[in-house]
Amino acid sequence: MPSPFPSSAEAVRVDADIVFAERDTGELVLDLYRPSGTGSPVPVVLWLHGGGWFTGDRTLAPDLSRHVLTTGCAVASIEYRLSGQAVFPAQVHDVRAAIRFLRSGARQYGLDPRAVGVWGASAGGHLAVLAGLTGQVAQLPGEDSAGDASVQAVAESYAPVDLAAVVAEAGPSLPGSDAATSPEARLLGGHPAELPELARAANPLTWVSDSAPPFQISHGTGDVLVHHRQSERLHEALTAAGVHSELYLLEGYRHGFLNPPGRLDVELARVMDDGRLQTEGAARAVRRTSQSTTPAEETTFGFADIESFFRRHLSHDPAAETAHTTHTTTGESL
Repeated sequence: MPSPFPSSAEAVRVDADIVFAERDTGELVLDLYRPSGTGSPVPVVLWLHGGGWFTGDRTLAPDLSRHVLTTGCAVASIEYRLSGQAVFPAQVHDVRAAIRFLRSGARQYGLDPRAVGVWGASAGGHLAVLAGLTGQVAQLPGEDSAGDASVQAVAESYAPVDLAAVVAEAGPSLPGSDAATSPEARLLGGHPAELPELARAANPLTWVSDSAPPFQISHGTGDVLVHHRQSERLHEALTAAGVHSELYLLEGYRHGFLNPPGRLDVELARVMDDGRLQTEGAARAVRRTSQSTTPAEETTFGFADIESFFRRHLSHDPAAETAHTTHTTTGESL
């Protein structure tokens, strides 16, 4: 059976500056990357950039054209309101608005409304997790619209989970920051410990249920900004709820390894690994899965693993992932 995914020889079409929502702070836009010439609707993955919720934009992303060509999925890189414009939960509302926009416009853009994924890193990973876990809720408190905001797969890297714990653990690691001005405090409008109800709503563990979609989680063991224990806690909660989850812990990797190179200032460079995964191709890692009978296994992790994850969970053709059903480990396959 021929693959539904395009070959690397096919071009990627980019529609930039598509307005998906209007806010008091202005228009929210996305850039939509699509494979050309497929002849049938394709899955779509929303990319959510990092930046501590207070900086960054939709251009802070890995090579999205590559992702389109290797998965056959469209990718929408979206803007969301930063914490200087609005505090939580505005950011989650924006992500859910983008999901609804793409689903309602599926026919216009050649998308499959049954196959929507979210992919994010750091602050964007946090929002991706929340979007995945709240997708079955038609309308969140404070949301100005309702509708289907569900997603069918979530991939996230080095996301904060328990914001109060992140602030307590980070200490002086982030140059020029303290607890009162931490990214988490900016997001909530105050120290997480002083806003327990809001911090609880922003904690993905609050929203874990057996209705969650499949998750892929990756985190570096050398991350001093967000300790990898945050990702372990999320994986454990998903596993306990009976949700498919796979966790990769990358040996010695620091924060930001999905980011493109060349975007850092000098101070941040000492605690970040921007561009490292792109440069090295694959990292030594330990993998845990919710289905495994063993606690962990040594393997590698790279962008190909993220792409394979989305192919598996967003394709409606069981044959589409035939070439990707095995994962190389130390001496055994899954």
